Amino acid sequence: MRVAVDISLYPLDADFIPPIKDVIERLNQHEGIDVVTNPMATQLRGEFDLVMDALRQEIGTTFQQVPKAVFAIRSDLS
Repeated sequence: MRVAVDISLYPLDADFIPPIKDVIERLNQHEGIDVVTNPMATQLRGEFDLVMDALRQEIGTTFQQVPKAVFAIRSDLS
């Protein structure tokens, strides 16, 4: 099953741009996932398991690096 997921990261820090760029760069390293970035969100498209595994890994890494952050996630099965 394919899925499309929109994610937005809101680091609760004055220097919020570097963590956002970092998570986008890491997501782009995952094979089998299409990553499209716009000013409001990043869209991930691919097979459900690949997208969810990438999100689990990169959200975990982000929370280790930026303990005060919020991810907003919306999904759409296609």
